[in-house]
Amino acid sequence: MIKSVLVTGGAGYVGAVLVPKLLAKGYQVKVLDLYIYGEHVLDAVKDNPNLTQIKGDIRNTALLKKELPGTDTVIHLACISNDPSFELDPKLGKSINYDAFLSLLNISKKAGAKHLIYASSSSVYGVKDVPEVTEDLPLEPLTDYSKYKALCEEALLKEATDNFIVTIIRPSTVCGYSPRLRLDLTVNILTNHAINKGEITVFGGEQMRPNLHIEDMTDFYIFLLGLPDEKIHKKIYNVGHENYKVKEIAEMVRKLINPMIPIKVTPTDDNRSYHVSSIKVRRELGYTPKRSIEDAIIDLKKAFENGEVPNPLIDKRYYNIKTMQAINLK
Repeated sequence: MIKSVLVTGGAGYVGAVLVPKLLAKGYQVKVLDLYIYGEHVLDAVKDNPNLTQIKGDIRNTALLKKELPGTDTVIHLACISNDPSFELDPKLGKSINYDAFLSLLNISKKAGAKHLIYASSSSVYGVKDVPEVTEDLPLEPLTDYSKYKALCEEALLKEATDNFIVTIIRPSTVCGYSPRLRLDLTVNILTNHAINKGEITVFGGEQMRPNLHIEDMTDFYIFLLGLPDEKIHKKIYNVGHENYKVKEIAEMVRKLINPMIPIKVTPTDDNRSYHVSSIKVRRELGYTPKRSIEDAIIDLKKAFENGEVPNPLIDKRYYNIKTMQAINLK
């Protein structure tokens, strides 16, 4: 029997890579998204008979009640993504990242969905003065964005039952090419600047950042869907791969793009630094990412060279905060 998956935010950075993989595996897929970064991102699969694209707002409860019945699994990716975008309008951010999630959770359960996978964030840990940040450490979110991620996790676990399987993912910072490309993430920023500005600016540089290739992130969701319920029910997993200082990532970019490119270091107030452990997901589920930060840099380089990223320094669609400033989501 074909399983039905609803992906909120399915036209976003991760969703645009995930949805074609779900279709290739034979899943029936519904995408619910506002498409504020472009309606073209799923063009490669738009004619697939197993794909339904719904342009709509996850705050629209009537729409959720209409579309959720018949859905086996909900993969919840939709949110105001990252601290600066959230802080543009904290009330709006709460309405989308928290209030809408509570409605989605309630309606999904009543509609008979069997599984909800929630994309949280490794930012829920705050700043930890430990060598490895593991899932059993207390959550100490520092911003509203991460606070509401933590509150959503709490709400989801409370609703778990034997017939409603819940799984929480805390991804590292995702990197690499997507048809809905983000150029406001560490690896992607540095690569874009190296190629299109001819120089790399590093803010601080000593901060440790956990990273995960977008192909590994999306492969993990596919992997989860194939596992028995008892292995993933009420489970929380850090999903990451490589932890490097920002200055080390800049050096990787320079080596792969052009060893002559200058690296400029600028002071920063953002000294968040953490080394996220993904040992649990490897030990319990046997999942190990296959791609590196260097693979992501090479993939981005090819996309730039092939003309797949027009106007990368000025087009607001590659930058969440610029797009949020340009639209009205009230």
